[in-house]
Amino acid sequence: MGENSKISHVINRLKWGEDTLAVVIFAAMTLLPVIETTTRLFSTNGIPASQVLVQHFTLWIGFLGAILATRQNKLLALTRDPLFDEAEKPHLGKWIAKVTTFLVLVALTWGSWELLKIEMKYPIDIAPNIPRWVAQLIMPVGFGLMAIQVYVKSYKKHIHRISLIVVGLLFSLSAITDAIFDVLPVIWIGVFIILFALLNGAPIFVGLGGAAILFFWADYTPISAIPTETYRIVVSPTLPTIPLFTLAGYLLAESKASERLVKVFKELFGWIPGGTPVVIVILCGFFTALTGGSGVTILALGGILLPLLIKEGYSRSFSIGLITVSGSLGLLFPPSLPAIIYGVTAGVSVKSIFNAGLIPGILLLVMMSIWAIIQGKKEKIPSKPFNIKKAFQVCLETKWELAIPFLILFGVFGGFTTLVETAALTVSYIFFVEVYVYNDIDLKTLPRIIIDCATLIGGVLIILGVAMGLTSYLIDAQIPILILSWAKGALASKYSFLLMLNIFLLLVGCLMDIFSAIIVIVPLIAPLGVYFGVDPVHLAIIFIANLELGFLTPPVGMNLFLAAYRFDEDMPKIYQATLPFFLVRLLAVGLITYIPVLTLGLLR
Repeated sequence: MGENSKISHVINRLKWGEDTLAVVIFAAMTLLPVIETTTRLFSTNGIPASQVLVQHFTLWIGFLGAILATRQNKLLALTRDPLFDEAEKPHLGKWIAKVTTFLVLVALTWGSWELLKIEMKYPIDIAPNIPRWVAQLIMPVGFGLMAIQVYVKSYKKHIHRISLIVVGLLFSLSAITDAIFDVLPVIWIGVFIILFALLNGAPIFVGLGGAAILFFWADYTPISAIPTETYRIVVSPTLPTIPLFTLAGYLLAESKASERLVKVFKELFGWIPGGTPVVIVILCGFFTALTGGSGVTILALGGILLPLLIKEGYSRSFSIGLITVSGSLGLLFPPSLPAIIYGVTAGVSVKSIFNAGLIPGILLLVMMSIWAIIQGKKEKIPSKPFNIKKAFQVCLETKWELAIPFLILFGVFGGFTTLVETAALTVSYIFFVEVYVYNDIDLKTLPRIIIDCATLIGGVLIILGVAMGLTSYLIDAQIPILILSWAKGALASKYSFLLMLNIFLLLVGCLMDIFSAIIVIVPLIAPLGVYFGVDPVHLAIIFIANLELGFLTPPVGMNLFLAAYRFDEDMPKIYQATLPFFLVRLLAVGLITYIPVLTLGLLR
C-alpha cells in the first residue's frame, strides 16, 4: 500500500510539473514578443535572440501539450471512443491500435534520442549560452512520456500491458525483422495494420508517423530523419502564431464574449428576416478565424447558439445544419492558422494569402447569409424593427471585443509588427479585457484555460511534426515528380486539373484533418499548380476552401461527427440537416476555384 502511495505521489508531482511548465512557457511566449515590440517603439535594446527563443518555446509547448493530451486521452483520432481507458479485457482491434501506438512512440523516442546525441556531439547555439540540443531535449522526453502514458493507460491488468512490451521487443530484434522483411510484403502489411489501427482509435499522428517510420525503415534511412523534420517545421518563424492565436480564441470562448457579440449582431442584423442565422454565420466565422479549428467553434458555441435559434422558432434540423456548416467558415480570414501553415509549407507569403482570402471569405459569408435569410422567410420568423439607439448602446458595451478584428488586421497588414508579435499582442489585449475590464475570467481559472489550450495545441503540432517526416520521404522518393508526369499525360487543361483537384481535396477533407492535409498534400499538388498555370496564392485559397467543405462531406466529414457528438443526434439526421448548406458551400467553392479574380483581385 505504501509503495502504491509513493507511485501515486510521483505521478501527481509529474502532472503538476507538466501543467506548471506549460503555463510558464505560454507566458514567456506571450511576453517576449510584446517586450520586443515595446522596445522597438522606444528604440531600445530588446532581449537577445527573443524571436528564436519563442520559436523553440513552440516546440516545447507542442510536446508538453501532446503529453497532456495523452494523459487526458484527447489525442486527435478518427473515432470518438477513447482508446486508452484502462480496459478490463483485450479487444483485438483496440489491442492492435494500442500496440501500434506504443511501437510508433517508442520508435520516435529512439529516433529523437539519436538526433539528440548528434546535436550534443556537434553543438550549435540558438541563443547566448543555449545550445540547440537543450531545446531538442523535449523531443525524446516528450515521446518517451507519451509512450509510458499509453502503456499505463492501455489495460488495468499488468499481464495485458506486458503484451505491448513483448511485441516491442520482438520488433527490436533485427534478426527477426530482417527475416520478416525477406519473406513478406512488409510495407503493404504495415500500411494495412496502420489503417486498421486508425479505424480502431489510434491517434492520427500514429498513422502518419507509422507510415513514415515504415517507409524510412524499408529505405534503410535512420528514423532520426522524422524528428529532424519535426524540429524543422515546428520551429518555423511563423508557427508560434498557432498556440498564441489559439490561446486568444480560448480566452474569448471562456468569457461571455460570445453572448455580448450575439447581442451586438442581433441589434445590427435582427431587423432582417433570418437575422439571427446571419448573426450566427458572422459569429462562427469570427471564432473559427481566431481558434483556427472549426471543431472548436461547434463544441464551444453550439450549446449557446442552438437554444437561441430554436427559441426564435427555427426548426431543430435547420439550426443544427446552420451551426455545423458555419463552424467551418472563417478559415480564410486573418489570423487563420491553416493559412499560416500553408504559407510555411508552400513557401508562399502568409500576408498574400490573407489578402487573397478576404473576398472569397466574404463571399462564403454572404452566400450562407442569403440562404439563411431565404430560410427565415420560408419559416415565417418575425423580425424586429431596427433600433439605432439600442444598437449603438450594445456596440458601446462590447467595444473592447469589437476592436479585436481591427487590431489583428492592423497588425497583419499595417507593417508595424510581425505576425507573431500581432498574435502575442492579441493575447495580451484579450487577457486584459476579459480579466480586468469585463471581469469574466478569474485569475484562478487561467491555468486551467492555458492547459486546455496546450492540450489542443499538442494534438495539432504533434500531427504537423510527424506529417512533415512523411512528406520528407515522399519528396525524397520523387512522388511529386511522378504525379506531375502522370498529370501531364492524363489532364488536358488547367480546368480539368482544377476539377480533379476539387474532387481530390473534398476526399482529403473527409479523411484527414486540415493541418496534416496541408503538410502532406501541398508538396504533391504545388508543382501541378505551377505546371497548369494556377497562381500559388490562388491555389492556397482553393485548397483551404475545399478542405473547409471536406469537413462537411458525407459520410465521414470530421465536423459531421463533431456535430453528432455535440447535439446528440444520429448521423443520418446530421446529413439531412447539413445537405442544403453543403450545396450552397459547394457552389461558393466552385466560384472561388474557377473565377480567379475573386482571389487575386486585391493582390493586383
